[in-house]
Order: sequence, then C-alpha cells, then structure tokens
Amino acid sequence: MLNIGIIGGGICGFSCAVKIKEHYRDKAKVTVISDQFTPNTTGDISAGLWGPIYCGDTSERDIVRWSKGMHDFLHELWLTDKAGEAGVCLVPCIRATTDLNGLKPYWDDVVFGFSKFTQQEVDRLNKEQNKDYKEACRFVTFTSEPMKLLPYLTKRFESSGGIVTQRKVSSLAELVKDSQFDVIINCTGLGAKEFVPDDSMHAIRGQVIRVAAPWVYCVLLDDSDDGNYIIPNVDTVVLGGTHQVNDYNTTPDAGDRKLILNGCRQLMPGIVCGREIREMVGLRPGRSSVRLEIEPTANGKLVIHNYGHGGSGVTLAWGCAVDVLDLLVNNTKSKL
Repeated sequence: MLNIGIIGGGICGFSCAVKIKEHYRDKAKVTVISDQFTPNTTGDISAGLWGPIYCGDTSERDIVRWSKGMHDFLHELWLTDKAGEAGVCLVPCIRATTDLNGLKPYWDDVVFGFSKFTQQEVDRLNKEQNKDYKEACRFVTFTSEPMKLLPYLTKRFESSGGIVTQRKVSSLAELVKDSQFDVIINCTGLGAKEFVPDDSMHAIRGQVIRVAAPWVYCVLLDDSDDGNYIIPNVDTVVLGGTHQVNDYNTTPDAGDRKLILNGCRQLMPGIVCGREIREMVGLRPGRSSVRLEIEPTANGKLVIHNYGHGGSGVTLAWGCAVDVLDLLVNNTKSKL
C-alpha cells in the first residue's frame, strides 16, 4: 500500500487529495497535513471565480488544459445535488478594460457563450459607467467559493477514507527525512517560500469586502491595471480588489478600502446599498510560473511539487490534480 502525504490544506491540496484517494481507494493511505484549514486559508477569502489570472509565464497550453479540467469538474458538480453545498454557481460575466489590446482570452472556448462587445456596446458601457474602456466581452462561467467548496472537498475526501492532520511541518527536508510517506505532494502555496525553500515565491496581496447584495446576479470585471470587480457568490457578493506584489501586509488598509468602494460604486452604483459583512486580506502565492513537477530524493522517496498558482488556485486546482495523479501513477507502478 502506498503511503502518500499531501502538504497543504487549501484548494490545490484537497483537489489532489480527493483525486488521488478516489483513484487508489484501499490501495493507498492518503493524509493531508497543514497547520491551517478552512475557514482560515487564503482561498477562503477569494470569490472563487473561474478565470486564469496572475499565472506569470506559465504556458498558455498548460493554463488552458488545467483550467478546462476545473471548468469541467465544476460543470459536473453543478449538475448534481451537491452544487449548493459546494458553493458552485453558473453566472454571466462582463469583462472590460481601458488598456488597448488588454483582453487576450485564450481560454474563450472553455467558457460558455463567449463574445466580444461591438464598438457600439463598448460606447454604451462607457457612458453608463463613465469609463474609457477600449474593449469588453461577455461569457458565462462558474464561481465556486472556497468557503463552501473546501468543506465539501474535505468531507468527500474523509468519506473515502482520507486522513486530515493539523500540524505544522517546517521544511520539506524534515518531512522527507523523518516521515513514513512513500510520496510527498507539496501544495504549500505561498508557504513554499520557506518550506522548499523557493525564493521565487512572492505574495500578491488582495484586499476584498464581502457584502450582502442578493439582487446582484452578474459578475463585473474591470481588467484595467487599477480596475475593480464585483463577484456574486451564493450568499454574499465580493467587492475587490488589489494585486500588490511583494506586499505581505494582511491588515485591511483604509486607502485600499476607499479604492474598492469607490471603484465598485462606479461599476454598479446600487452596490453601496449592500450591507457590509466582512473586510479581508489574502496573500496569493505568486511565482514566475506554476511549478508542477517531480523531484526525486536521495532516499528513494518521491516528491511532487504543485504550487505557485498565483490568483488562479480555484481555476487550476482540479486540472493540476489530474496531472499530479498521472505523475504519481506513472512513477509508482513498481510499488503497487
């Protein structure tokens, strides 16, 4: 029996855990280890909108393949009676930018009903929002708020025999040396900076505000460099946001709050009527590219790295988990 340890209690860690445990069933013991679990992960702060962002130089081919894997997973889940429990919603989106040639949606055939605005439609949008958009598009896709998706995946993992252990592991070297795991899967996100260590990891700070605004059913995204967004979830609406590179401050900032509220008010004036529920800050795990690869160890243990997803953890999680499982299967056949 394979003994597999997954380090990281976020969306990428539990996607791998579910995918692996449901594949091997009784042929593998799978344990998720982390010092933080939902509702205290970075993912719990996000709105969980499907859409690749802040992926660095990760190849478009990989991004499309991984993100399609998650889109298909969410679509299948949305068609079941678990959609509400998992926080999966199918929502229309409008995405616009003031940057010329700023919209390059190489994933346009993954989402439903993608189309670009005509110039007349862009002009009308500019008039409504008092903006100077150069381009805009519309499509339909999913939100899957981790605040609900993570408990769902945890429950699904544990019901299949998976083990969840809360403890802090200081370093990969420590775990490789002292643990009984045959395979270690590293899904530590920003923590990989110290855990691996990987000096290329950096924070991309995101501040958001959750409000109660049950009349909002459409996602509005301003993709300009200093743009805002409005993303409805099942019970709340997320207003954002910031993307401050190498900023590790997790305390809400008054200046950012003003930027968020004023910017979202311009996108949708009525949003100011929403009752504020919570203001939050999360640190996205930035990297020059997603790291998904094998690292053999001197003592014969296998390490699979799966981190550096930027602002696209929810978007890439299931597709990356498929690749992690493939690497695992192809490199452990002799042990089964």
